[in-house]
Amino acid sequence: MLQIGDQAPDFSLKTTAGDTFRLSEQRGQRNIVLYFYPKDDTPGCTAEACSFRDQYEEFQDLGAEVVGVSSDSEAAHQKFTQKHRLPFPLLADAGGQVRKLYEVPRALLGLLPGRVTFVIDKTGVIQYIFNSMSRATDHVAQAKEVLLRLEK
Repeated sequence: MLQIGDQAPDFSLKTTAGDTFRLSEQRGQRNIVLYFYPKDDTPGCTAEACSFRDQYEEFQDLGAEVVGVSSDSEAAHQKFTQKHRLPFPLLADAGGQVRKLYEVPRALLGLLPGRVTFVIDKTGVIQYIFNSMSRATDHVAQAKEVLLRLEK
């Protein structure tokens, strides 16, 4: 898997709004909390997304954008976003290319896509990596702590 201190690989994917998100376009502007999750509308993934939603303004105040990535379709992401009023983009990584690019491991004996969060600073360097399938909402708290340290 990628390491803290590595340059985050650039990528572009479609958002729930139909736009294209390009990581390189964020450089110099804001930190990115890039979280990979297994599947829309499952219990752990919903808890994680809603926790990011509930603290989204705090992330914005810390100069960060939250971006979720899974292999679900754009249509599934749109439904999930509307149902839970998610204010941040979800990206459709249908073929799993970005997941592979970020070397996100599979979980539960390789049956499920993993849950990994990366905090990427404004220069595009990975400052933090958190990998846990079972502690979904901890991803949010951990990312926020890292952003607070970056702001100091």
